[in-house]
Amino acid sequence: MVRTISLTVALFVLWLLLSGHYEPLIIILGILSCCFVAWVAYRMDLVDREGHPIHLTWRAAIYWPWLLWQIVKSNIDVARIILNPRLPIQRQIVWVKATQIDDLGHVIYGNSITLTPGTVTIDVVDDQIEVHALADQFADDLKSGDMDRRVTEMEGTG
Repeated sequence: MVRTISLTVALFVLWLLLSGHYEPLIIILGILSCCFVAWVAYRMDLVDREGHPIHLTWRAAIYWPWLLWQIVKSNIDVARIILNPRLPIQRQIVWVKATQIDDLGHVIYGNSITLTPGTVTIDVVDDQIEVHALADQFADDLKSGDMDRRVTEMEGTG
């Protein structure tokens, strides 16, 4: 029930931010529509640990700024490779270990890899993630295990 209420609040906040309407009637209709959507999601058994992971909220607030900084740094590195023809592109496929305990952790890790420019998650097999890296430095960053460790800590198992 807590997840359903949390989903309703999250939907309403998102609706309010995106709609920009603050008239009482529109707000009431927005609340009703968010309640209806949350009820439908609850009835369809979609409001679960993976569908609405409120257990990650506080730890994710620490992880996201770190991930955003990694995205900025990787953007600069990719731009440098593109703009300087003397910097070689050493594309490669690497396998990295995923130490997360459940599918949600693997999804977060795989998405984090893909969000970081220069790397793309190709496949997840058991506790291994197949990644295409644009250059050696991107592959080395992944092989260092820093991102894996941080995702595992965010998941609460590290």
